[in-house]
Parts: sequence; C-alpha cells; structure tokens
Amino acid sequence: MSAPVVLVPGLGLGPESYERTTEHLISRYHVVTLPGYGEPAGAREDLHPRALAVALADKIRERAVLVGHSASCQIVVETAIRYPELVHALVLIAPTGDIRLSSWIDRAVRLVGSAIPDAPKLVRISPQYARTTLPSIARAGEASRQHDLAAVMSQVKAPVVLVRGRYDLMCTADWLEKLAELSHGEARTLDSGSHMPVVTNGPELAALIERAAALPETG
Repeated sequence: MSAPVVLVPGLGLGPESYERTTEHLISRYHVVTLPGYGEPAGAREDLHPRALAVALADKIRERAVLVGHSASCQIVVETAIRYPELVHALVLIAPTGDIRLSSWIDRAVRLVGSAIPDAPKLVRISPQYARTTLPSIARAGEASRQHDLAAVMSQVKAPVVLVRGRYDLMCTADWLEKLAELSHGEARTLDSGSHMPVVTNGPELAALIERAAALPETG
C-alpha cells in the first residue's frame, strides 16, 4: 500500500495551485495551508521555515510523503529533519533557499523571467495571493530568503526527489543537483515548464509523487 501524500502550497499560493497535479494522483492526499502559504499570517506569527515546520507537523495525521513547492520546500525539509517519524519521503518541486540568490532584486528578476514562458497558464493564480494577503507573503518571503536550504539538506534521512521545470531561473539546474548531492536524492529536470510546474506539468509531477509514495518503508 502506498503512503499518503501531504502537499504544501508555495509562497502565497493556496490548495488550487495543486489542482493540475492532484487530479492525477491515485494515493490519498490532502493539502495543508500555512501562514504565508495559503493563509494570512497573524502580526506576531513566526514565519521562518523552522517555525512553520512545527505548524506543519501538527497537521500531519500519519507518516506521509511531504510535497513542497518553491519556498514551502524549505518548510517540508525542516519538518523532515525535526520529525523524521512523520516523513516517508520528500518531493521538492522547484525548491528555493539558495542564499547566493537572496537579494530581492535578483529574486524579482528571476521570478519575472521564469513566469514569462508560462504566463498564459498563470492568470488564475492572483486570487490565491489576494487571499493569503500581500503583507503575509512579504513577511514569509523575507523569512524564507534568510533560510539556507543547502546548509540543512544533509540532515534529511528520508528519500528525496527533486524536480524543476526546464526554464526555471529561480531553481537552477546546478542548484537542484547540489541539493540532490547533499541529500543523496534524485534530481529531475522536466522537458518543459518553469517555476510553476504544479500548474503546467501536473501529470509528470503526479507520477513522481506516486513513485515516492510507493517506496518501501525505511527507518
């Protein structure tokens, strides 16, 4: 029997962002939103990935495949480190967390460049950002910008699958390979798509998630 799947939306996004992926899943799944990641954040809430990992762990009902997208990959990795008993495997989609690209200007330029190839398919995303609220997104983005994912990847003991779209400028091929090397994971670059493969490459992502869910139990 395959493990259940928990999906965490990317920064500012909501459950709808995974619809093109979940419609192809066979395994049981649920989408967990967090402050800054589908929910507005309280004024005093700590939005650092380590703090949000605690909030995520509180919402996980059983050992599962944790799926992150973009900045939420940093959250699921921190969850895997702190609560290994909850994690069957990780699927990291277009992971950010490269502090070499941490300036707001650099990130903005890369994000715009990544969005251009998929712009017609991203029109329906804006209501998700409005629901999360721009102040919450800005605070969560600043917290993730200061989190060095490479510094903690080697602490992950669960199997890891990392995937990016071919035209993604936020998650480059060399960054993905570096994370895969640190975690002894598998890196995949899709033939199409950019930083939003959850919207543009649903069937391919679903297949990778199902493969991770079918992995034998370890630990």
